[in-house]
Amino acid sequence: MKTLRVGIASYEQMKARTLAIARGEYKPAADEPMVWFRSAESFARVLSDRNRALLGISAESTPESLAHLAELTGRQKSNLSRTLKTMERYGFVERSHGARGSVIPRVPFQQISLTLPLSKPGREGSDAA
Repeated sequence: MKTLRVGIASYEQMKARTLAIARGEYKPAADEPMVWFRSAESFARVLSDRNRALLGISAESTPESLAHLAELTGRQKSNLSRTLKTMERYGFVERSHGARGSVIPRVPFQQISLTLPLSKPGREGSDAA
């Protein structure tokens, strides 16, 4: 089963990690997150119950167009387009173009795994309660 791993990290943590990778000082392990959010709240906004249902319908029905997905979900095409563009930025959806310029949404993963730190990002090791 193909799984997308997602993590939570502050901007400073993501920047430091990216720079360490670029300098060759750090090589991410295969099981580390590929996608990062700055907070659990931002993750929850993008992958709300409604949007997770949308991903499930897309994965199961493999719609041939955005219009077809709109029919399957009862959502407006313009709303779906915005939502899918956001999800595409995080790698949750891939969009390709079909006949007559139609947009074909695909979900490349069967599940999403979240690595959630117990402390607030950027506060690891602090004594804050």
